[in-house]
Amino acid sequence: MNNQQIEFDRALIQRHDGKGPRYTSYPTADRFGAMAASDYLGRLTQRQPGTLTHPLSLYFHIPFCDTICYYCACNKIITKDRSRAERYLDYLEREMDLQCADLQYKPRVKQLHFGGGTPTFLSDAQFERLMGAIRQRFDLDPAGEFSIEIDPRKVSVEMVCLLADLGLNRMSVGVQDFTPEVQKAVNRVQSEAETRIVIDAARSAGFRSINLDLIYGLPLQTPARVRDTLATVIDIRPERIALYNYAHLPDRFPPQRRINDDELPSAEVKLDILQASIEQLLAAGYCYIGMDHFALPDDELSVAQRHGRLHRNFQGYSTHADCDLMAFGASAIGKMGAAYVQNHRSVDDYYSALDAGTLPVTRGMTLSADDLLRRAVIQSLMCQFELVFQPFEIAYLVDFRGYFAEELRRLAELEADGLVEIGYDRITVTAKGRLLVRSVAMVFDRYLGTAATSARYSKLI
Repeated sequence: MNNQQIEFDRALIQRHDGKGPRYTSYPTADRFGAMAASDYLGRLTQRQPGTLTHPLSLYFHIPFCDTICYYCACNKIITKDRSRAERYLDYLEREMDLQCADLQYKPRVKQLHFGGGTPTFLSDAQFERLMGAIRQRFDLDPAGEFSIEIDPRKVSVEMVCLLADLGLNRMSVGVQDFTPEVQKAVNRVQSEAETRIVIDAARSAGFRSINLDLIYGLPLQTPARVRDTLATVIDIRPERIALYNYAHLPDRFPPQRRINDDELPSAEVKLDILQASIEQLLAAGYCYIGMDHFALPDDELSVAQRHGRLHRNFQGYSTHADCDLMAFGASAIGKMGAAYVQNHRSVDDYYSALDAGTLPVTRGMTLSADDLLRRAVIQSLMCQFELVFQPFEIAYLVDFRGYFAEELRRLAELEADGLVEIGYDRITVTAKGRLLVRSVAMVFDRYLGTAATSARYSKLI
């Protein structure tokens, strides 16, 4: 069966649409505990050139935005003072120096991602400075994937060309919705014209791939309005599309308190929007990658999924399997071997740690053998919609059916509902179950199990 097929079963979705993790990591970040910077540095120094060294990815968190989008749940600072970015770059350079101090070689980087906030809050000169600082300390692979999140309201054609000249080759463009009434309701007024200008400039400058971010479930959205937005997006023809479900959590994210609850679409209307959107994207030739991601058939994500090489990390789906991740900036999360690490969320705490000459590490987790096995199982389900037992038995020295006897018993309940098929040697997520793949993955998450735990997560659909 084609692993990019999908079938929308409304009754099944309504029955299983609870809350759960998005599994950009396993264990999930809410499981992290206190971690000393020395523990992380010890893992860094274990990285040596050789056949067993994982590829390296870098992430830089730029927290600044000059306007607030009411739906946003990111760790950000709203300011129009560009000088704050200059100081932040000073500290990013200090952090890079501390992380690289004991490395015996210049690490080769396969992936680089700038997120935020709004990374293009930085001026042209500031971005040149940051890329120069990165190249001084890291060897960027010419064939690597170097991406940036873009707010097209804040980017000139000249800056797009500069980003390409500096080596960036992938761009994720925030759109959310093109309907003027919806844009006003979430304080993100962005015309189709200014969005196209940035995308056209990126293509002319040689960017290999464009992703457009959309959100369904925003105030004043209707199936017709989202259909019109998608028609425009399909005409733009980005290589990738992310269609996120808006999670309204005003108690956790204060900017969302400015959204009028009465203007939010009902659960029924959200399902109408999702079903129509999936049908529209598939009819336009996009492949369903997983969760909320779609890609054209010849895009690297689609190809990687067909060949069993798709991976999932903190930035979502990726073609680079199991990279180590060095992360920089306030709240940034990294992964080194069998450990996760996260920096202080507060910029002031981030600065204070670096002023004291220590890495701004505050939380993390060292994974057990069981964690590593379950992480691989969840990755396979989330990325390939299938899991064959034998490779796990060979790699982790377990009898799969024996080790996961309780999980397979619980999975049989999902099989009865048509979400999965359990064979003698494999588990396959059905076309009906793919929208609910998080429910399937949750069966293998040993940290779940209480209502208090699940309350921290977003709705599955």
